[in-house]
Amino acid sequence: MRAVDISIRGISRGTSLIKASFNKNRTFYFQEALGLGIFMVSACFFSGLLFGRNGYFVSDFSAFTRQSILGLMMGSTALYIFYSRFTSPSGSHINPAVTLTFFRLGKMNRWDAFFYIIFQFIGGTVTVYFMAFIMGENLTSSPLHDVATVPGKYGTAAAAIAEFITAFIMMSMILFTADHESLKKYSRIFAGILVTIYVIIAGPISGFGMNPARSFASALPSGVWDSFWIYLFIPLAGMMGAAEFYLLVKRKSVLKR
Repeated sequence: MRAVDISIRGISRGTSLIKASFNKNRTFYFQEALGLGIFMVSACFFSGLLFGRNGYFVSDFSAFTRQSILGLMMGSTALYIFYSRFTSPSGSHINPAVTLTFFRLGKMNRWDAFFYIIFQFIGGTVTVYFMAFIMGENLTSSPLHDVATVPGKYGTAAAAIAEFITAFIMMSMILFTADHESLKKYSRIFAGILVTIYVIIAGPISGFGMNPARSFASALPSGVWDSFWIYLFIPLAGMMGAAEFYLLVKRKSVLKR
């Protein structure tokens, strides 16, 4: 997850900018679709093995152990997406909340942000439909329902709080490490570690969405829209809040100089 400079120079507005953005940067858009697609393949496959109705490991390990294994698998998948030559050149946002935050910070133009988001939604959703076709009821039936993100046993409020905190911390890490000469080369590693931790800790509370496109990709084929507003708006609020916090800290540091 990082901002990349893909701006179109010399064209300020109108359909010319739309066409120029798409023609120049469409490879990045497809990389965003592929990136979230890979993430959803991993989420569906490993969730099916560990938690599905006919999951291979369901009877072999405790729920916490299975959740920990899932966290390690998803964190490893995230690292692959962040570093792979097939997905990393786009910045590996794979998340509309990340893209909109970078847009808010002036690191993207509006049409690149628009196409990033559209392709993220398409990539994630098409992949879940494909995995449902391959895996059948082990993925589509209870308790997974196409790995839908829904509040856990602690309820809606706890899920919303968990989604906000995970999004705020993730984006804060990305922004502050990007400004640090020594830490910036480790941002993607930190992000992968956070994904692992979030799946283990936040997964049972909120399902760990932190990504509107990821949650939509499961909600549409499953028809499970329980408290979907949490997964659509709260990650964006958390990441935008982190951006405002980052800007506040930057302004204060400039004033002290």
